[in-house]
Amino acid sequence: MATKSANVTARVQPEIKRQAEAVLSRIGLPVSVLIDTLYRQIIMTGGVPYSLTVPKPPARDSLTDEQFNVIMEKGYDQAKSGDGLPVDEAFAQIPRNNKSEYESEVENHGVE
Repeated sequence: MATKSANVTARVQPEIKRQAEAVLSRIGLPVSVLIDTLYRQIIMTGGVPYSLTVPKPPARDSLTDEQFNVIMEKGYDQAKSGDGLPVDEAFAQIPRNNKSEYESEVENHGVE
């Protein structure tokens, strides 16, 4: 068996670390074993062994009225409490390669 002598160092948010280590502790899995297992899976699969895509939010027509209302209420509560961004700032944070269908249509056809 090969000697384990290489170190891995990573910076993570303290709360994320605490929560993850609590889960690993409950299942009896040391962090070092998890990292070793992840590295082995990367080697075996030739990539990251899970999806790294950003999920798309559900379309309105796929939501029940109750689900939609919960989402709207959360947004309304955030707006009332001032927990948000000005519209210009929010749009500035959206990567330009993730344009909406409408934005693409406007660019491609000069629709206003």
